[in-house]
Amino acid sequence: MEYVLSLSYGKDSIACIEAIKQLDLPLDRIIHAELWATDTISADLPSMVAFKKQADVIIKKRYGIKVEHISYRKKEEKWTYEKQFYTTNSRKKRIYGFPFQRGAWCNSLKRSTLNYAKKNVKNAINYIGIAVDEEKRIERWSKKENFSLPLVEINWSEADCFQWCKKNNLLSPIYQTSARGGCWFCHNQSVEQLRILRKNYPQLWKILLQWDADSPTTFTIKHTVHDFEKRFALEEKGLIPVGNTFRWEMLQDKNVVCQLCL
Repeated sequence: MEYVLSLSYGKDSIACIEAIKQLDLPLDRIIHAELWATDTISADLPSMVAFKKQADVIIKKRYGIKVEHISYRKKEEKWTYEKQFYTTNSRKKRIYGFPFQRGAWCNSLKRSTLNYAKKNVKNAINYIGIAVDEEKRIERWSKKENFSLPLVEINWSEADCFQWCKKNNLLSPIYQTSARGGCWFCHNQSVEQLRILRKNYPQLWKILLQWDADSPTTFTIKHTVHDFEKRFALEEKGLIPVGNTFRWEMLQDKNVVCQLCL
């Protein structure tokens, strides 16, 4: 029997380690599904990459367990978003390109990585970082076998987890800045997050534009990354509004768009 915590580096996930300790529960492994955009570029923003390294040091010192970063879905096969993106879909005879909004293939990247990490573990007890005030999630997970909810046992709310992480220098930058959690190339992120990505991480935005040019599917249901590029460029020149008064039809105004070349 092994006792395993799947770590996301969010506040509840990290606070769950402390709850396990205070409850005097056994813990053998801490695993994290490490996702990659390319072979050399993380799926996380640079600030999150740095935080993970910092957190790993603190966790090892405080709890004596080294976080396992798993990047494989098969033995010695590091699978990336880019590799799947350019894989030919045997049914459609074209590359996958960007995932659809529903049934997105990218969801399987994390699942398959975690499955690889756990495939040799039998009869494991899996700790899940669900806070006591997440009633719907508690109801769903408490019905499953071999899962334990330490934060519920210790009666910690999401606010409790936030404060504990903040006090112990383990609060992720996603709670302290306007940066989002998750993959920087996610098609579900907000327009504001895409705007921040383009402004603060131009090299990552350049990769997203290249993928956009190659993809047989659009980035979102209705718009390409190049649509957003045009929108943000026009915003910077003050030619279209930023905010609720913006309408995508404004990009069809030739008089406005032509001014990008001036």
